[in-house]
Amino acid sequence: MGEISEVKTGKTFSLVPENLEQAMKLAEIMASSDMVPKDFKGKPGNVLVAVQMGGELGLPPAQALQNIAVINGRPSLWGDAALAVVQSHPKFESITETYDPDNDAAICTIVRRGEEPHTVIFSRLDAQDAGLLGKPGPWKQYPKRMMQMRARSFALRDKFADALKGISIAEEARDMRPIDMGQAKVIKSEERVVEALPEYPADKFEKNFTAWENMIHTGNKTAQQIIAMVSSRYTMTDEQLLRLEACKVGSQESENKEER
Repeated sequence: MGEISEVKTGKTFSLVPENLEQAMKLAEIMASSDMVPKDFKGKPGNVLVAVQMGGELGLPPAQALQNIAVINGRPSLWGDAALAVVQSHPKFESITETYDPDNDAAICTIVRRGEEPHTVIFSRLDAQDAGLLGKPGPWKQYPKRMMQMRARSFALRDKFADALKGISIAEEARDMRPIDMGQAKVIKSEERVVEALPEYPADKFEKNFTAWENMIHTGNKTAQQIIAMVSSRYTMTDEQLLRLEACKVGSQESENKEER
């Protein structure tokens, strides 16, 4: 079995696998460690997927395991790590995060080099309308911090979809209602029973898919943003979700260049 390469960086080194065999060996070592999060302990398959996904985002293996979380069955990136990924992007210029006490709102302004500043405001009223205030956990304990994370999440995804490659932000993903693919007629919440959402019509999906695909190609929207928008009113099928998630940022532009 091949040895894992040692990339020397001063007095330390980073274990970077160069092929699948080395990646699997590294995954087994990490999965047996007590220092990895519980989602990865004893699960080398999960470790391998997280390391691969982290590599696509520019995160070394150890950082990927510490900053990628499995939420509602999908990998998500914690807000500080998402900011780090964006800050390493060559087009990143600056980010400013403030709090407006008069309007009780978190404000995030991000600048992509060569473009106008982009500002996102997420207020306590927004959190209330979304049913987030008072939820057990950080929304009840640290509402200002959570509003900051939500404003940051929206701003990062709006302007740097190419850096994040469609991965969800953990602080946002854990507040989303899981998409139910089963046959159950109701979804039980902590306080009430809510009727399941209707399935998204196939003809309506086909009608809108081309426009959505173009939005993803041009970086105007991510697949996760479109899924979240539709999922507020409908339940999407596995096939519909996979088709949206298969769309790649900038792939259409590349195809057009090849044709020319």
